[in-house]
Amino acid sequence: MPDLAKVPVTIVTGFLGAGKTTLISHLIRHAGGRRLAVVVNEFGTLGVDGDILKSCAIPDCPADNIVELANGCICCTVADDFIPTVERLLALDPRPDHILIETSGLALPKPLLKAFDWPAIRSRITVDGVLALADAEAVAAGRFAPDLAALEAQRAADPGIDHETPLAEVFEDQLACADMVLLTKGDLAGAAGLAQARAVIAQTSPRAVPIVELAEGAADPRVILGLNAAAEDDIAARPSHHDGADDHEHDDFASTVVPLGEIADPAELAARIERLAREHGVLRVKGHVAVAGKPMRLLVQAVGARVRHQYDRPWRPGEPRAGQLVAIAERERLEPQTIRAVLAA
Repeated sequence: MPDLAKVPVTIVTGFLGAGKTTLISHLIRHAGGRRLAVVVNEFGTLGVDGDILKSCAIPDCPADNIVELANGCICCTVADDFIPTVERLLALDPRPDHILIETSGLALPKPLLKAFDWPAIRSRITVDGVLALADAEAVAAGRFAPDLAALEAQRAADPGIDHETPLAEVFEDQLACADMVLLTKGDLAGAAGLAQARAVIAQTSPRAVPIVELAEGAADPRVILGLNAAAEDDIAARPSHHDGADDHEHDDFASTVVPLGEIADPAELAARIERLAREHGVLRVKGHVAVAGKPMRLLVQAVGARVRHQYDRPWRPGEPRAGQLVAIAERERLEPQTIRAVLAA
Protein backbone atom coordinates (compact mmCIF):
# COMPACT_ATOMS: atom_id res chain seq x y z
CA MET A 1 0.00 0.00 0.00
CA PRO A 2 1.38 3.47 -0.84
CA ASP A 3 2.09 5.80 2.08
CA LEU A 4 -0.44 8.63 1.73
CA ALA A 5 0.79 10.60 4.77
CA LYS A 6 2.25 14.00 4.01
CA VAL A 7 6.01 14.31 4.36
CA PRO A 8 6.87 17.01 6.93
CA VAL A 9 9.21 19.79 5.83
CA THR A 10 11.18 22.06 8.15
CA ILE A 11 12.30 25.41 6.75
CA VAL A 12 15.50 26.68 8.35
CA THR A 13 15.89 30.40 7.86
CA GLY A 14 18.03 33.10 9.44
CA PHE A 15 20.43 35.86 8.59
CA LEU A 16 23.86 35.32 7.11
CA GLY A 17 26.12 33.30 9.36
CA ALA A 18 23.49 32.58 12.00
CA GLY A 19 24.39 28.88 12.03
CA LYS A 20 21.90 27.21 9.70
CA THR A 21 24.38 24.79 8.14
CA THR A 22 25.79 23.86 11.55
CA LEU A 23 22.29 23.07 12.79
CA ILE A 24 21.43 20.90 9.79
CA SER A 25 24.76 19.08 10.06
CA HIS A 26 23.87 18.23 13.65
CA LEU A 27 20.39 17.04 12.67
CA ILE A 28 21.87 14.79 9.98
CA ARG A 29 24.10 13.15 12.58
CA HIS A 30 21.35 12.89 15.20
CA ALA A 31 18.31 12.05 13.09
CA GLY A 32 16.98 9.52 15.57
CA GLY A 33 16.30 6.96 12.86
CA ARG A 34 14.53 9.41 10.54
CA ARG A 35 15.36 9.22 6.84
CA LEU A 36 16.26 12.82 6.07
CA ALA A 37 16.56 14.77 2.85
CA VAL A 38 18.05 18.25 2.62
CA VAL A 39 17.61 21.10 0.14
CA VAL A 40 20.28 23.81 0.32
CA ASN A 41 19.54 27.13 -1.37
CA GLU A 42 22.88 28.88 -1.70
CA PHE A 43 23.10 32.60 -2.57
CA GLY A 44 25.59 33.20 -5.34
CA THR A 45 27.43 30.65 -7.43
CA LEU A 46 29.68 28.94 -4.90
CA GLY A 47 27.99 26.02 -3.17
CA VAL A 48 29.88 25.86 0.10
CA ASP A 49 26.98 24.87 2.35
CA GLY A 50 25.95 21.94 0.17
CA ASP A 51 29.51 20.64 0.14
CA ILE A 52 29.72 20.90 3.94
CA LEU A 53 26.50 18.95 4.41
CA LYS A 54 27.41 16.24 1.92
CA SER A 55 30.66 15.69 3.79
CA CYS A 56 28.69 14.61 6.87
CA ALA A 57 26.14 12.40 5.09
CA ILE A 58 25.24 9.17 6.88
CA PRO A 59 23.09 6.15 5.92
CA ASP A 60 19.89 7.85 7.14
CA CYS A 61 20.76 10.88 4.98
CA PRO A 62 23.01 9.76 2.10
CA ALA A 63 24.64 12.28 -0.21
CA ASP A 64 22.00 11.61 -2.87
CA ASN A 65 19.39 12.97 -0.45
CA ILE A 66 21.19 16.33 -0.25
CA VAL A 67 20.28 18.65 -3.11
CA GLU A 68 21.80 22.05 -3.72
CA LEU A 69 20.00 24.82 -5.61
CA ALA A 70 22.45 27.58 -6.44
CA ASN A 71 20.49 29.40 -9.16
CA GLY A 72 18.96 32.03 -6.93
CA CYS A 73 16.30 32.13 -4.25
CA ILE A 74 14.01 29.10 -4.56
CA CYS A 75 10.93 31.21 -3.89
CA CYS A 76 11.77 33.09 -7.09
CA THR A 77 12.26 29.93 -9.19
CA VAL A 78 9.48 27.71 -7.87
CA ALA A 79 8.41 26.05 -11.10
CA ASP A 80 11.92 25.59 -12.50
CA ASP A 81 13.80 24.45 -9.41
CA PHE A 82 11.81 23.98 -6.22
CA ILE A 83 8.87 21.85 -7.38
CA PRO A 84 11.00 19.43 -9.47
CA THR A 85 13.44 19.07 -6.57
CA VAL A 86 10.69 18.21 -4.09
CA GLU A 87 9.14 15.74 -6.54
CA ARG A 88 12.52 14.08 -7.01
CA LEU A 89 12.98 13.70 -3.25
CA LEU A 90 9.47 12.31 -2.80
CA ALA A 91 10.22 9.72 -5.50
CA LEU A 92 13.24 8.36 -3.62
CA ASP A 93 13.05 4.76 -2.45
CA PRO A 94 12.87 4.71 0.48
CA ARG A 95 10.99 7.99 0.69
CA PRO A 96 12.37 10.54 3.17
CA ASP A 97 10.64 10.76 6.54
CA HIS A 98 11.48 14.45 6.85
CA ILE A 99 12.83 17.15 4.50
CA LEU A 100 14.99 20.05 5.71
CA ILE A 101 15.23 23.20 3.60
CA GLU A 102 18.08 25.60 4.33
CA THR A 103 17.16 28.94 2.78
CA SER A 104 19.60 31.53 1.59
CA GLY A 105 20.54 33.94 4.35
CA LEU A 106 18.88 36.66 2.29
CA ALA A 107 15.65 34.81 1.56
CA LEU A 108 12.22 35.92 2.67
CA PRO A 109 10.46 32.81 4.01
CA LYS A 110 6.86 33.81 3.29
CA PRO A 111 7.04 33.49 -0.53
CA LEU A 112 8.54 30.02 -0.01
CA LEU A 113 5.60 29.08 2.22
CA LYS A 114 3.25 30.09 -0.58
CA ALA A 115 5.01 27.63 -2.89
CA PHE A 116 3.71 24.78 -0.74
CA ASP A 117 0.23 25.58 -2.02
CA TRP A 118 1.17 24.48 -5.54
CA PRO A 119 -1.16 21.66 -6.70
CA ALA A 120 1.75 19.42 -7.69
CA ILE A 121 2.90 19.06 -4.08
CA ARG A 122 0.06 20.43 -1.91
CA SER A 123 -1.32 17.01 -1.01
CA ARG A 124 2.06 15.36 -0.49
CA ILE A 125 4.05 17.60 1.87
CA THR A 126 3.37 19.94 4.78
CA VAL A 127 5.46 22.58 6.50
CA ASP A 128 6.16 21.06 9.91
CA GLY A 129 7.63 24.36 11.05
CA VAL A 130 9.74 27.39 10.23
CA LEU A 131 12.88 27.75 12.36
CA ALA A 132 14.47 31.21 12.44
CA LEU A 133 18.06 31.30 13.63
CA ALA A 134 19.23 34.59 15.12
CA ASP A 135 22.76 35.55 16.10
CA ALA A 136 22.40 36.66 19.74
CA GLU A 137 25.43 38.94 19.65
CA ALA A 138 24.22 40.75 16.51
CA VAL A 139 20.64 41.06 17.74
CA ALA A 140 21.76 42.40 21.10
CA ALA A 141 23.85 45.00 19.30
CA GLY A 142 20.75 46.19 17.42
CA ARG A 143 22.12 45.59 13.95
CA PHE A 144 19.00 44.00 12.44
CA ALA A 145 16.20 45.16 14.72
CA PRO A 146 16.42 48.97 15.01
CA ASP A 147 14.64 50.69 17.90
CA LEU A 148 11.18 51.66 16.66
CA ALA A 149 11.08 54.96 18.56
CA ALA A 150 14.47 55.97 17.18
CA LEU A 151 13.37 54.95 13.71
CA GLU A 152 10.23 57.09 13.89
CA ALA A 153 12.32 60.03 15.07
CA GLN A 154 14.66 59.53 12.13
CA ARG A 155 11.71 59.40 9.72
CA ALA A 156 10.38 62.63 11.13
CA ALA A 157 13.75 64.32 10.67
CA ASP A 158 14.34 62.98 7.16
CA PRO A 159 11.26 62.64 4.89
CA GLY A 160 13.39 60.74 2.39
CA ILE A 161 13.45 57.69 4.68
CA ASP A 162 10.36 55.59 4.05
CA HIS A 163 11.36 52.04 5.11
CA GLU A 164 13.69 50.01 7.25
CA THR A 165 17.13 49.12 6.05
CA PRO A 166 17.17 45.98 3.86
CA LEU A 167 18.93 43.99 6.57
CA ALA A 168 16.30 44.86 9.14
CA GLU A 169 13.48 43.93 6.77
CA VAL A 170 14.96 40.50 6.13
CA PHE A 171 15.42 39.92 9.85
CA GLU A 172 11.90 41.04 10.73
CA ASP A 173 10.30 38.98 7.96
CA GLN A 174 12.14 35.87 9.13
CA LEU A 175 10.96 36.39 12.70
CA ALA A 176 7.40 37.05 11.55
CA CYS A 177 7.30 33.73 9.72
CA ALA A 178 8.88 31.63 12.47
CA ASP A 179 7.28 28.94 14.60
CA MET A 180 10.39 28.86 16.78
CA VAL A 181 13.45 31.10 17.12
CA LEU A 182 16.82 29.48 17.77
CA LEU A 183 19.23 31.90 19.42
CA THR A 184 22.83 31.16 18.45
CA LYS A 185 26.29 32.48 19.42
CA GLY A 186 25.24 32.89 23.05
CA ASP A 187 28.82 32.35 24.19
CA LEU A 188 29.83 35.52 22.34
CA ALA A 189 26.84 37.52 23.55
CA GLY A 190 27.14 36.64 27.24
CA ALA A 191 24.28 36.56 29.73
CA ALA A 192 23.42 40.24 29.30
CA GLY A 193 23.53 39.95 25.51
CA LEU A 194 21.28 36.90 25.53
CA ALA A 195 18.73 38.71 27.68
CA GLN A 196 18.84 41.73 25.39
CA ALA A 197 18.49 39.55 22.28
CA ARG A 198 15.45 37.81 23.77
CA ALA A 199 13.86 41.17 24.54
CA VAL A 200 14.47 42.46 21.00
CA ILE A 201 13.03 39.32 19.42
CA ALA A 202 9.96 39.42 21.67
CA GLN A 203 9.40 43.07 20.77
CA THR A 204 9.96 42.53 17.04
CA SER A 205 8.01 39.31 16.50
CA PRO A 206 4.31 39.91 15.71
CA ARG A 207 3.30 36.84 17.72
CA ALA A 208 4.70 34.95 20.67
CA VAL A 209 6.95 32.07 19.61
CA PRO A 210 9.31 29.89 21.66
CA ILE A 211 12.94 31.05 21.86
CA VAL A 212 15.52 28.30 22.35
CA GLU A 213 19.22 28.95 22.98
CA LEU A 214 21.48 26.91 20.74
CA ALA A 215 25.20 26.14 21.10
CA GLU A 216 27.17 24.89 18.08
CA GLY A 217 23.98 23.69 16.37
CA ALA A 218 23.32 21.03 19.03
CA ALA A 219 19.52 21.14 18.99
CA ASP A 220 17.43 18.23 20.25
CA PRO A 221 15.39 16.93 17.28
CA ARG A 222 12.56 16.15 19.69
CA VAL A 223 12.24 19.89 20.33
CA ILE A 224 12.55 21.37 16.86
CA LEU A 225 11.13 18.62 14.61
CA GLY A 226 7.56 17.39 14.79
CA LEU A 227 6.02 20.83 15.44
CA ASN A 228 3.06 19.97 13.17
CA ALA A 229 2.57 23.66 12.43
CA ALA A 230 1.07 23.16 8.93
CA ALA A 231 2.46 26.64 8.25
CA GLU A 232 1.17 26.64 4.67
CA ASP A 233 -2.36 26.88 6.15
CA ASP A 234 -1.37 29.72 8.47
CA ILE A 235 0.16 32.21 6.05
CA ALA A 236 -2.15 35.09 6.98
CA ALA A 237 -0.77 35.07 10.54
CA ARG A 238 2.77 35.64 9.23
CA PRO A 239 3.00 39.29 8.05
CA SER A 240 5.71 40.49 5.70
CA HIS A 241 7.08 43.84 4.57
CA HIS A 242 6.37 42.57 1.05
CA ASP A 243 2.71 41.62 1.48
CA GLY A 244 0.70 42.70 -1.54
CA ALA A 245 3.62 42.53 -3.92
CA ASP A 246 3.45 40.08 -6.81
CA ASP A 247 6.97 38.89 -6.14
CA HIS A 248 10.15 39.92 -4.39
CA GLU A 249 13.69 40.51 -5.48
CA HIS A 250 17.08 40.51 -3.84
CA ASP A 251 18.43 43.50 -5.70
CA ASP A 252 19.64 44.97 -2.42
CA PHE A 253 22.41 42.34 -2.31
CA ALA A 254 25.02 41.03 -4.70
CA SER A 255 27.86 38.53 -4.60
CA THR A 256 31.17 38.03 -6.31
CA VAL A 257 33.37 34.92 -6.52
CA VAL A 258 37.12 35.30 -6.05
CA PRO A 259 39.42 32.47 -7.23
CA LEU A 260 42.55 32.09 -5.11
CA GLY A 261 45.79 30.21 -5.56
CA GLU A 262 47.61 28.61 -2.65
CA ILE A 263 48.07 30.87 0.36
CA ALA A 264 50.87 30.79 2.89
CA ASP A 265 49.20 32.06 6.06
CA PRO A 266 45.51 31.59 7.03
CA ALA A 267 45.80 34.33 9.66
CA GLU A 268 46.85 36.81 6.99
CA LEU A 269 43.84 35.86 4.86
CA ALA A 270 41.57 36.32 7.88
CA ALA A 271 43.01 39.81 8.38
CA ARG A 272 42.19 40.69 4.77
CA ILE A 273 38.62 39.49 5.22
CA GLU A 274 38.29 41.59 8.38
CA ARG A 275 39.50 44.58 6.36
CA LEU A 276 36.79 43.95 3.75
CA ALA A 277 34.14 44.05 6.47
CA ARG A 278 35.48 47.17 8.16
CA GLU A 279 36.39 49.24 5.12
CA HIS A 280 34.13 47.97 2.33
CA GLY A 281 30.93 46.78 4.00
CA VAL A 282 31.26 43.11 3.04
CA LEU A 283 28.66 41.15 5.04
CA ARG A 284 29.69 37.58 4.41
CA VAL A 285 32.68 35.67 3.02
CA LYS A 286 32.79 31.90 2.70
CA GLY A 287 34.55 29.28 0.68
CA HIS A 288 37.70 27.19 0.76
CA VAL A 289 41.38 27.71 0.01
CA ALA A 290 44.54 25.68 -0.36
CA VAL A 291 47.35 26.31 2.14
CA ALA A 292 50.89 25.68 0.94
CA GLY A 293 52.32 22.49 2.40
CA LYS A 294 49.01 21.35 3.92
CA PRO A 295 47.19 18.23 2.64
CA MET A 296 43.85 19.42 4.04
CA ARG A 297 41.46 21.96 2.50
CA LEU A 298 40.89 25.13 4.58
CA LEU A 299 37.23 26.06 5.04
CA VAL A 300 36.61 29.78 5.59
CA GLN A 301 33.42 31.24 7.10
CA ALA A 302 33.11 34.94 7.94
CA VAL A 303 30.27 37.09 9.20
CA GLY A 304 31.35 40.71 9.04
CA ALA A 305 34.73 40.99 10.77
CA ARG A 306 34.24 37.70 12.63
CA VAL A 307 36.30 35.11 10.72
CA ARG A 308 36.50 31.37 11.34
CA HIS A 309 38.70 28.94 9.45
CA GLN A 310 39.40 25.25 9.89
CA TYR A 311 40.68 22.32 7.86
CA ASP A 312 37.62 20.32 6.81
CA ARG A 313 38.85 17.47 4.58
CA PRO A 314 41.85 16.25 2.55
CA TRP A 315 42.19 17.35 -1.04
CA ARG A 316 40.93 14.51 -3.21
CA PRO A 317 43.23 12.74 -5.68
CA GLY A 318 43.32 14.71 -8.92
CA GLU A 319 41.35 17.61 -7.40
CA PRO A 320 42.91 21.00 -8.31
CA ARG A 321 44.32 22.73 -5.25
CA ALA A 322 42.44 25.87 -6.15
CA GLY A 323 40.57 28.06 -3.73
CA GLN A 324 37.40 30.08 -4.15
CA LEU A 325 35.71 32.56 -1.86
CA VAL A 326 32.32 34.20 -2.33
CA ALA A 327 31.77 37.69 -0.89
CA ILE A 328 28.28 39.12 -0.30
CA ALA A 329 27.48 42.77 0.31
CA GLU A 330 24.70 45.24 -0.22
CA ARG A 331 24.68 45.94 -3.94
CA GLU A 332 25.60 49.59 -3.69
CA ARG A 333 28.68 48.71 -1.65
CA LEU A 334 29.86 45.66 -3.56
CA GLU A 335 33.10 46.45 -5.37
CA PRO A 336 34.29 43.23 -7.08
CA GLN A 337 37.63 44.64 -8.21
CA THR A 338 38.42 45.96 -4.72
CA ILE A 339 37.41 42.69 -3.09
CA ARG A 340 39.60 40.68 -5.45
CA ALA A 341 42.51 43.05 -4.90
CA VAL A 342 42.26 42.81 -1.10
CA LEU A 343 41.88 39.01 -0.99
CA ALA A 344 44.60 38.34 -3.51
CA ALA A 345 47.07 40.90 -2.14
